Amino acid sequence: MDAETVDLLVIGGGMAGLSAAASVAAEGGTVVLVEKAERTGGSARFAGFVWTTPTIEEMRRVNPDGDPELATALVDGFADGVAWIRSLGVECRPPVPVLGFGRGHQVDTNHYLDTCERLIRDRGQEVLTDTWTRALVADDGVVKGAECVLPDGSLRRIEATWTLLATGGFQGDPDLRAEHVHQQAAGIGLRANPHSRGDGLELGRSMGAAFGKKDAGFYGHLMPAGVSLADPARFVDLALYYSEHALLFDTTGERFVDETIGDHLTAMALLERPEARGLLVADARVHREWISASYVEGIPGVDKFQLCHRAGARSAVADSLEDFASMPEEWGYPGATIRDRVEEFNAAVRANAATAPGRLLDRLPLDEPPFYVVEAAPAITFTFSGLLIDAEARVRSADSGGAGPIPGLLAAGADAGGLYRRAYAGGLAPALVFGLAAARTALAGAPASASR
Repeated sequence: MDAETVDLLVIGGGMAGLSAAASVAAEGGTVVLVEKAERTGGSARFAGFVWTTPTIEEMRRVNPDGDPELATALVDGFADGVAWIRSLGVECRPPVPVLGFGRGHQVDTNHYLDTCERLIRDRGQEVLTDTWTRALVADDGVVKGAECVLPDGSLRRIEATWTLLATGGFQGDPDLRAEHVHQQAAGIGLRANPHSRGDGLELGRSMGAAFGKKDAGFYGHLMPAGVSLADPARFVDLALYYSEHALLFDTTGERFVDETIGDHLTAMALLERPEARGLLVADARVHREWISASYVEGIPGVDKFQLCHRAGARSAVADSLEDFASMPEEWGYPGATIRDRVEEFNAAVRANAATAPGRLLDRLPLDEPPFYVVEAAPAITFTFSGLLIDAEARVRSADSGGAGPIPGLLAAGADAGGLYRRAYAGGLAPALVFGLAAARTALAGAPASASR
């Protein structure tokens, strides 16, 4: 296949890349997929739900600053994405609520990813693993493929009508996290595969791609501070989803965010606090109803506190709020201040008075002993900043102010930015929807020439 020009070259074999490549192959198109890891799948192998908001109105409510064109394309394309998964014989379980505002399906993502790869190979197309993309190639402003380094070190030039960047974002690179997310982000945990280190960002920008806003944020969760995330099984097991029903204090002993906005957003807020760490405080009611309960319907509940404690996290059970005054000095928190703030919070919610910060949901006191304390820190799954695209997954040019596309260049998944800005409504769903959009664009024919 070296000599011919394929319809689509896919750089990155995660959810977006495999979806695009398999869709092109299923329609009889020609495709080469290049993945730098030894196995395809990326961080999608650690996920299990495909979901987003059920309506555009709800998307606008939870993600008001995101690109409206991309948001509409995601919501409108979600049902077709689910239908595509099912068409491959992969089960999508009945829809359930997610995060209170979303709707989605539990999916065996490993089955889906492996089925996509098998379809590509069965249609006579190529999947190259352990292969690094050195550079994109272009002719008169039109991207024409890439130069790739094969496992044996040899160089292969792959000619393509369209090239899709789907390398998974840049969350695996501490320096890029510090530059584009927050200066403290260099040291936070990674709850994703380690290979997504900005390859797509670098390749796209070498062609003049527009890049999203630096303050877009990231998707992640609060995790027990200081606990290794080297084992991917811990990505979900140790995620402190129950934080929306607890109280979170920074190292000054103060609350700084409405915890009920959701653990994924609280993680972004904690990143910007001193030392990017905090104490999560819950009582017996929260332990009973949330810490030990199922986070999403269909997923068995586990006692998150016990898991964190056994993993070596800084944690404690206090018999009373008075015990907070005896908090170990080496923890670095003013325990008496935290005790006072919990008591003040309890008094305010009992009186139906305002709290600072506010408390939109779960306005119940934390007054049933014992009290469960875990030190938390943000961990990143994927970045929101990325190469700007349109609804057809075409990468926008920086020279045109982000208005016009770079001919021949596509992006999807976490390589694509603009959809979310300090908000989140699903990660697998955008990768699926815009991966399939990239496939449709590639199958529609050659791009228009570069604008003069």
